[in-house]
Amino acid sequence: MTILGIQKGLIKDPRIYQILALSSLLTFGWTARAFEIEPAHFIAIIIAACATQWLGSLMIATRVDFKSSLITALSLTLLLRADAMWPLAVAAMIAVGSKFMVRFGGKHMFNPANIGIVAIVLATDAAWTTPGQWGSAVWLAALLAGAGFFVTYRAARLDVPLIFLGVYAALLFGRALWLGDPLAIPMLRLQNGALILFAFFMISDPKTTPDGAIARAAFAAGAALLAFVMTFQLFIDDGLFYALAIMCVIRPLLEWLNPAPHYQWGDPVTPLKLFAKLKKREPQPPRPAPAE
Repeated sequence: MTILGIQKGLIKDPRIYQILALSSLLTFGWTARAFEIEPAHFIAIIIAACATQWLGSLMIATRVDFKSSLITALSLTLLLRADAMWPLAVAAMIAVGSKFMVRFGGKHMFNPANIGIVAIVLATDAAWTTPGQWGSAVWLAALLAGAGFFVTYRAARLDVPLIFLGVYAALLFGRALWLGDPLAIPMLRLQNGALILFAFFMISDPKTTPDGAIARAAFAAGAALLAFVMTFQLFIDDGLFYALAIMCVIRPLLEWLNPAPHYQWGDPVTPLKLFAKLKKREPQPPRPAPAE
């Protein structure tokens, strides 16, 4: 394959854009000292994720591709914290290992980073998530949303974060109106960087969301409803992550009700493909009137 061909292939793969976006965010966190991330912890996550990817690929005799494991490692680095390295490494191994060990219908069932977080937080007291580090700065939320908008559009999954955030926002505003709270409260909650990161870089994973448009809408709306109930009715701090894990278990049923071809990395974005067809279609000359 020529160098030009490799470059072309990279551009078509939306994972490249996601890696760039997450790496840029991590670099910002380090340089601005906004995130308390130990470089050694990041290295431990990277090594554990890539080693598990290599071993899993070897076991099923497939080509080793580290792009997805790198995305998982970056997501874990941004969202998970621990005092020691071992919980982070274990979370990374669970995350990437789940792609090979827990499969249904030709796809891995769980979002890797999400199930790694849920498993290590539930099983131990040695790790925790970091929603508080993100604050509620409008500019950071807008920056994350802008990058996520582009990445999810390239992955043909822009509908998922938009539906998720739309339903979640409606529930937040409805709760505020019901309780008589000022609307500034739900606005502040929606500006949280962790929520935006979750919506655009985790729940929208093309490989763990339904392929059918109706099923995706139900998946995103269901996750928003579960996250709201868990967070504000059951007072579970990590309700976002538990909600996604539950919806991933329900996903096969949604896909059975609304079947569609499986997404493949590099598939063309449907709206652009349709627009191109319409643009290329030339008007047909009028048919001659029939002879009398």
